[in-house]
Amino acid sequence: MTKPDDTIRILIPLKVRKKNGRPKILPPANYRPSEDQTQDPHILRAIGRAWGWRRRMEAGEFATIQELAEAVGLTERHVSRQLQLAYLAPEVLKRMTCIREASAVSLYDLCFLAGETWQEQPERAFN
Repeated sequence: MTKPDDTIRILIPLKVRKKNGRPKILPPANYRPSEDQTQDPHILRAIGRAWGWRRRMEAGEFATIQELAEAVGLTERHVSRQLQLAYLAPEVLKRMTCIREASAVSLYDLCFLAGETWQEQPERAFN
């Protein structure tokens, strides 16, 4: 039996915030993921979805982003932003999907990275 003096207390500095109505645990601000961590599944899913949307638009299934957004049940702004993931540099896509290298930027920032030149994208995405 342990005495009250023998109790070990572990403090993990996490914050709980609501995102989309669900609680989400946020790590401390100075947290850096380990080197062996794989790619975030949300990023991989978003890239796959963006490529699917791009193919459907190129096939003529939808003429505008607004039509696509209505068909998939999302806002036009969200679809427009995430559709940009289909235009990332081949080097970035290869490192994220095949090598599963973790991105140094969030999914939100990654969407805007497609506006950069293909030479600048890998440096900004992984450094």
